[in-house]
Amino acid sequence: MNEEARWLGAYGGRASGKSHGAASCLILRAYKKPKRIICLREIQLSIASSVKQLLWDKIVEYGMNGVFFNQTNTAITGANGTTIHFAGLKTNLDSIKSKEGYDIALIEEAQSVSQQSLDKLMPTMRKKGSQLWALWNPEDETDPIDSLLRGANPPPRSIIQKCNFRDNPFLPEESQEQMEWDKARDFQKYLHIWEGEYYNNKERRVFNNWTIEDFETPDGIIKYMGADWGFSVDPTTLISLWVDDEKRKIYIDYEAYKIGCEIDKIKDLFETVPLSRKTKIVADSARPETISFVKRDGFNILSAEKGAGSVEDGIEFIKSYDVVIHPRCTHTIDGFKYYSYKVDSKTGEVTTVLSHDKSDVIDAIRYALERIMKRRKNGGFTVL
Repeated sequence: MNEEARWLGAYGGRASGKSHGAASCLILRAYKKPKRIICLREIQLSIASSVKQLLWDKIVEYGMNGVFFNQTNTAITGANGTTIHFAGLKTNLDSIKSKEGYDIALIEEAQSVSQQSLDKLMPTMRKKGSQLWALWNPEDETDPIDSLLRGANPPPRSIIQKCNFRDNPFLPEESQEQMEWDKARDFQKYLHIWEGEYYNNKERRVFNNWTIEDFETPDGIIKYMGADWGFSVDPTTLISLWVDDEKRKIYIDYEAYKIGCEIDKIKDLFETVPLSRKTKIVADSARPETISFVKRDGFNILSAEKGAGSVEDGIEFIKSYDVVIHPRCTHTIDGFKYYSYKVDSKTGEVTTVLSHDKSDVIDAIRYALERIMKRRKNGGFTVL
């Protein structure tokens, strides 16, 4: 990366290798010369949600672990005096402001960074030759990072590059498969996720009551799980969640998702979700033979009751809560982002009719919540 620039930015679609490329450059720069580096994102409640593991993976790949670099629970250090720290802008910005001497600030998921955070961060990076690196998947042209770096007057000495999956020589087969599926089923979604275009379909969005947040699931919490079955090239999905009635929040903490999953591989897929063998799973009743097969594999699984109006009732129930989605649940995030109402082809107006495209994750969530909804209808006295 150019050492003369003040801002270095890489934006674009998913699976472009932006994070891996930046991580490699950061480690090699830190090896060449001692650097004080801070890796930032808007919200970071735990070190597990930071780029720390990716950086350490690069260190191991280059054979520098244990000899040149070492890691603690909160930092990575180099034998030449390099230090790499990790922080959330929203919760640690005042602490960051009080420190001087950073050489590089790497901003992950910069599309989520607020204007307030940018306004406070930029003057903090005041060491001669210091740089700000930003990585992001564009959401809206009005987002602060886009207005700053892709607007009419970007900061002096800015080098901004668009990156997409075509630039990634190591594109995983799974990403290629997902990309082709999105392209065939929902071209607007494909353009946004894989080509890095702005998302311009917000007025059709069914859900606006959700946020992405790094959280820890409390021990002993009652879990609910729902499954939706894939047909041919459609995804099989398992969603894990828990409900906080006092705060009126639904927390979605894990997902399993695979396109074209063969029936004998469902067991392996479901086992990627913690406690899936100990938690009752409510599944799409349209595939009773699949439910029987999975039950024989040792899962506690039963058919969803569904019924007339169950889709609309489920949607309204989800809307009555605030939904918090863990950032590792990327397909769930996509589901909430793209689940939409149909548009009248004659008038161009948004209708109240639900589109069934991209409903697999939302369907699984409805099934998971079915027992709670039934209990509410029965007056809340029956434990299901």
